[in-house]
Amino acid sequence: MSVERVLMGGALLLMLGSAQALEGKKVFSEGGAQPGAAACMACHGADGLGLAAAGFPRLAGVSAAYLSKQLHDFQSGARSNPVMTSLAKALTEEEIAAVTQTLAAMPAPVVQAGHRSATPASPAEKLALQGAWERSIPACVSCHGPSGVGVGEAFPPLSGQSAAYLAAQLNAWRSGTRHNDPNDLMGHVAKSLTDDEVQGIANYFAALPGQGGKP
Repeated sequence: MSVERVLMGGALLLMLGSAQALEGKKVFSEGGAQPGAAACMACHGADGLGLAAAGFPRLAGVSAAYLSKQLHDFQSGARSNPVMTSLAKALTEEEIAAVTQTLAAMPAPVVQAGHRSATPASPAEKLALQGAWERSIPACVSCHGPSGVGVGEAFPPLSGQSAAYLAAQLNAWRSGTRHNDPNDLMGHVAKSLTDDEVQGIANYFAALPGQGGKP
């Protein structure tokens, strides 16, 4: 392959990447091309960090693969939410790919790494860091990573999310109205938690970004 063809191929990839980035920013700030595809920032904030008081989650810095799966689950009905279902159905595949890449690249809170061997300061912190194996409850961080920063496509970040959103999702898994995770792992875990434990865990992870800051 000639040097010229390599250079042309590289330039084309850069152009395609730039076009996708522009499309993603447009969907985030203005919405998609089809009616009903509202701008993400309307509910999730201009910085994508969510609106805690309203229970709208942080999207900034979340894995593009995870966000894409959630949008496709809203489209198919595997995950239910009146607003997100209609919005997701109005997005094209190209728009989903573009906006999820944009969101994943947005700055997210920096959280100090927690130590699972540290003495928990509360029952909620014990569940988060160590779990309760006698009740078949694994530690939250065993799947969601140190300090709940998120791991890959299947395990989203917990730190930096609002307590209202985290509690709502745990209760959705408890009731069975949400069941779009691998092997219904969260359904089994959430059903083993009490009301106080759900709120305690939600409050614990929501408070973690206060230890750090934005990059």
